[in-house]
Amino acid sequence: MSTTKLFLGHRLRRLRRDRALSQTDMAQTLAISPSYLNHLERNQRPVTASLLLKLAEIYEIDVRIFAAGGGARTGPDELGEIFSDALLSDLGVPRYELTELAHNAPSIADAVARLYAALKEASRNPSLASSGDARALVTPENWVRDYIQQHRNHFPALEECAETLGGALSDPLSMQEPMRRRLKDAWGISARVVPQAELGTASQDYDADRRLFLISSQLRAENRTFALAYQLALVEFTAVIEKMVAEAAPPDEGIAQLLHMSLANYAAGAIMMPYGRFLKTAEQLRYSIDRLCGEFGANVEQVAHRFTTLGRPGARGVPFFMLRVDPAGNISKRYAGDQFPFSRFGGSCPRWNLHAAFQAAGQVVTQLIETPDGQRYFTVARTIDRPIRTDLSGGLLAIGLGCDIRHAHRLSCADGFDLANAKVTPVGPACAICPRVDCAHRATPPAGRLLAVDRTRKTISPYPFVPA
Repeated sequence: MSTTKLFLGHRLRRLRRDRALSQTDMAQTLAISPSYLNHLERNQRPVTASLLLKLAEIYEIDVRIFAAGGGARTGPDELGEIFSDALLSDLGVPRYELTELAHNAPSIADAVARLYAALKEASRNPSLASSGDARALVTPENWVRDYIQQHRNHFPALEECAETLGGALSDPLSMQEPMRRRLKDAWGISARVVPQAELGTASQDYDADRRLFLISSQLRAENRTFALAYQLALVEFTAVIEKMVAEAAPPDEGIAQLLHMSLANYAAGAIMMPYGRFLKTAEQLRYSIDRLCGEFGANVEQVAHRFTTLGRPGARGVPFFMLRVDPAGNISKRYAGDQFPFSRFGGSCPRWNLHAAFQAAGQVVTQLIETPDGQRYFTVARTIDRPIRTDLSGGLLAIGLGCDIRHAHRLSCADGFDLANAKVTPVGPACAICPRVDCAHRATPPAGRLLAVDRTRKTISPYPFVPA
């Protein structure tokens, strides 16, 4: 670091904008002049080692990832996936140009990603493409997912509010009764469990006229607790959440409602598992999901999701990534406290044992994986029940969690796992951009690569190609 000049202006500017700081504010925090910060952001001065360490200390960033270019919303890997599409692959855009675009013009990279996502949505739903409103092609789930990931799935304002409220409601027996009383005493809202038939297709419903909150009797116990926490978040944190939604500026009312719901869900988890106490307990129990479920009256999915939110400056947890999939491979949740090693627009790699969890229901499946860039991750997968019992919602889901191998020694589920000598499974992003030549699981040929098919010789991979 002392001999290499690091010109990180684009990353420094993105960091400042993501924190909603002016140059004056950030310069004051870093104890440098605004003019010097301006030179740094314009790459007219290199970032010194001492300043890089100060950035890491103050803003809780990973020096290695920041210096290497990590942290952009749309990085070179995502752009590589986009430009591997058949529509663009013949352009042969080199990797270094995609890297320059992601680093030097991140907003344009984000725009390219949004346009590509809209194109994919148009191919799936032609009626939206003919509506004349391009905004209709920005799917709510993608917009909200990108917003949440932009903030590394950590929202300090909600954490602060939820920690105060959750601490006041904490009860070693159950949080349900304290939350029910809070709704009644502070807001005049009565909570009641009713037969599913009274709610139709809903699992919970708030009747504002009668100030009555109804919860399905078919919700599992931990999900009833979460339902109460969610309703509390809606009424207790109205001003905070509405301000966050307004500042996010979603393109339409539907996306605004989904974002509001997502932030209230985040707050509900934070109420049930207040940040400071949860992090301390998680460290003491070495991130044992089952024991944390017992401590906080939560279920596996709620605890796993909470793991991905532990990004508080000065008090960070293990940076996990998380996926939730159904037996058909559809991804319904995708969160990361740090980097996410899989495809942004596609599914996960079939060599990752997330899918094997369905054949080992109720068991914890561990695996050491390695991405094409040489990074290794310790991962665990297990099945979970759906939150509500109905004839139409039967079947299991699978949760996958992972973290960089350098954090694995902090996890109880890694005990007995020989991290130094364990078998390493090579995985990749979407098949269309995966550079691995000899993968027998490859589902599609790699875009922009010359196939090496010989009709007289069959290979393990159905689509052999010439390495770059």
